[in-house]
Amino acid sequence: MATDKRNDPFRAYNFSIEIDGVPSGAFSEVGGLTAEGDAVDYREGTDLQRNVRKLVGLRKYTNLTLKRGYTPDNVLWKWYNNIMNGDPDRRNVTIVLMNEAREPVLRWHAENAWINKIEGPAFKASGNEVAMESVELVHEGLTLEM
Repeated sequence: MATDKRNDPFRAYNFSIEIDGVPSGAFSEVGGLTAEGDAVDYREGTDLQRNVRKLVGLRKYTNLTLKRGYTPDNVLWKWYNNIMNGDPDRRNVTIVLMNEAREPVLRWHAENAWINKIEGPAFKASGNEVAMESVELVHEGLTLEM
């Protein structure tokens, strides 16, 4: 009898965030785990080919967007105030994906991140939604650790 072990995909709702190695709680959404690059066209005058070569160019990383329910914790606003006041307060941010047993399985590391944009909650008198805050982080590198 064959014993096939299933490799089910991980669920996207089991994640946590660490800022400079410290767990930073209760984010409900993370977006922007994207790395890409530019191709550079190159051709030498002595090339016999009738097309350009494609060389690897500079790498680019999309800004990360973190969203969470608004609480009395104002650590993100303090970080943003540091940046706004000219302090080059760069931090390393790690997004940790966990399996069903809440064990870490994948980690994305964003290096030298700083808050570029922070957004407070939107208010609506007739609504019953959770007040959300959002931050946009600029960073200089994205790596994946298995």
